[in-house]
Amino acid sequence: MKSYQVVGIGNAMVDVLTQCDDKFLDFMGIEKGIMQLVDRERGEMLYAAMKERTEAPGGSVGNTMAGLGNMGLKTAFIGRVKDDALGRFYAKSLELEGTDFPNAPVAAAELPTSRSMIFVTPDGERSMNTYLGAGADFGAVDLDEEVVRNSAYLFLEGYLFDKDHGKAAFHKAAAACHQGGGKAGIALSDPFCVDRHRADFRGLVKDEMDYVIGNQHEWESLYQTDLESALKQARADCGLVVCTRSGADVVILRGDERVEVPVRRVVPVDATGAGDQFAAGFLYGLASGQTLAVAGRMGCVAAAEVISHFGARPETDVKALFRAEGLI
Repeated sequence: MKSYQVVGIGNAMVDVLTQCDDKFLDFMGIEKGIMQLVDRERGEMLYAAMKERTEAPGGSVGNTMAGLGNMGLKTAFIGRVKDDALGRFYAKSLELEGTDFPNAPVAAAELPTSRSMIFVTPDGERSMNTYLGAGADFGAVDLDEEVVRNSAYLFLEGYLFDKDHGKAAFHKAAAACHQGGGKAGIALSDPFCVDRHRADFRGLVKDEMDYVIGNQHEWESLYQTDLESALKQARADCGLVVCTRSGADVVILRGDERVEVPVRRVVPVDATGAGDQFAAGFLYGLASGQTLAVAGRMGCVAAAEVISHFGARPETDVKALFRAEGLI
């Protein structure tokens, strides 16, 4: 019996959200609808400019683990925070939500806890300004292999693959997961991240991952071709391939099996966390032995819930939504 059904590894980041209009984005020089990395000075300036801030423990895979916790799975999130106010807030909040956080805040961390300043416009688009901080320094030394060995599924955050020590941690984690008989997977996270490390990403996908979740732009970036050609190559490289397509059908490939899951379009209140919660719903389906079609639909239901309100984590009982849809 495994200690955890899903363990995630990613940048432990505090999401700081506020609402604004397009004029504010222009005035602050914020590019709409994408994630931009900022240095410490700009991060502090943007933080100070935010009105009526909402703070929540975040990070892409951290959000996914919280979503899985909401669905009742036994989960843990492995990440690195500094022993500062935001770091202690992060660790405590995750535990209160039912997700274990095995790594204690690090007093000796040079950088403060990671944070992402997220500006949400009335159309639901989110513009993320991310200061990587202590979380991006996660490396093999921070990894408790025993936690990973005792998980049925491992889910890695592509953003952490940006640094050599993050890459080393991922190789170590995938090996530990497989030693314990688990399945290892990754979220491609961002096409720009894929662009920077294409060869390494492709090696990881082909040699070490049992499943990979990405959107259309990420898959096209990984293989530098159109979507169908990219998915054909992905199918040859990896056992299970998932592609989300911004409101179009989700494509899932496993061996000769191809499933297209219809998406019911919803006008978003806040698109923050849509991909993270899709992953949560899909992984819940995998971990509970559902078919690919049902797991994909669960991902879509979870994503629709999170974009219906402000914030990156579910506010209602997502399993109840699954029941209402006849999925469980």
